[in-house]
Amino acid sequence: MKEPNGDLKVRIDKWLWAARFFKTRSLSAQAITGGQVHVNGSHAKPSRAVQIGDELRIRRGRVEFVVVVQRVFNKRRPAVEAQTMYEETEESIIAREKARDQRKLLALSSMVPARRPTKRERRRIVSFTRKKR
Repeated sequence: MKEPNGDLKVRIDKWLWAARFFKTRSLSAQAITGGQVHVNGSHAKPSRAVQIGDELRIRRGRVEFVVVVQRVFNKRRPAVEAQTMYEETEESIIAREKARDQRKLLALSSMVPARRPTKRERRRIVSFTRKKR
């Protein structure tokens, strides 16, 4: 929808889809109604209009993005153009990298067996876990 001053306003679910944060528009609407997207610090509905300068806090799984809207398109564009629609804050980038590093360390520290237990080893495990103390 075109505003009187010439700025384009687009629904937030459509903007998230066009900016390629979500694969489909319905997934973006579900994320918004599920409380995973905040606009300027408050909850939003999928029909809320996004304007240039709005700050969005978007959570996808374990990853959280804090972005400022730079451009507004009402249609989905190529990925290169979609990346120009927003600018991620420095704090958000640092927090995502720190969380990524922590997940990597956690994955490296967890012990993963080299192979599956043999039948004899499984029997011993079962007999050990069924023992009463």
